[in-house]
Amino acid sequence: MNQDEIKALFDQQAASYDQQWAKTSPIRNCLHLLLGSLFADLPAEARILCVGVGTGDELFYLASQHPDWRFTAVEPSGRMLDVCRERAEKEGVTSRCTFHEGYLASLPTAELHDAATCLLVSQFITNPDERSGFFRGIAAKLKLGGILASADLASDIASPEYDVLLHAWMNMMSAADVSEETIARMRHAYAHDVGVLPPARIASIIEEGGFELPVPFFQAGLIHAWLSRRA
Repeated sequence: MNQDEIKALFDQQAASYDQQWAKTSPIRNCLHLLLGSLFADLPAEARILCVGVGTGDELFYLASQHPDWRFTAVEPSGRMLDVCRERAEKEGVTSRCTFHEGYLASLPTAELHDAATCLLVSQFITNPDERSGFFRGIAAKLKLGGILASADLASDIASPEYDVLLHAWMNMMSAADVSEETIARMRHAYAHDVGVLPPARIASIIEEGGFELPVPFFQAGLIHAWLSRRA
């Protein structure tokens, strides 16, 4: 899928997105808990870049823990960003958020950020060089030594291990009441439209994007996450 197709897909899902994935919240909660501990030493008035923020889960978790942090929320899907704005109003954090509908390349030049999140985003870039370029774009928005927490689907799809993990992953989707149509679409996308690569290869792509050696800090099924620092 190209960028426009991916954007259209998330526009279509936006209104029901949080409800659709509600039963997988234990995975997100664990990821956010670790994310909070990894970001714990940031300045009291840190500025956080949330790339592909979606409906804002990680933003609102961090905002609840740090009342003086400010956030730049970047999301190409206008409808997903609308949900994020609505949630920000309800959470009372709108004044601490800058919302940008679009991509990093169109984000106006502003002060650099202390840290960034990028959760389940770069996997949609299937060309490795373009994927490294995406991470270079994040690095350019960070202060020197700024940190990045990123997560993506990762596995060696040619290995027997992938078959085991994929089967368990689809079983989890079924238990979470995700529709048969969505599961079939996901299975097809993982094979054709998503850059599911071995974890070590993704780590090297992040490093090629201007970060020091990424440190794995989380795995749940096919989801892997890394902490990296701008070189």
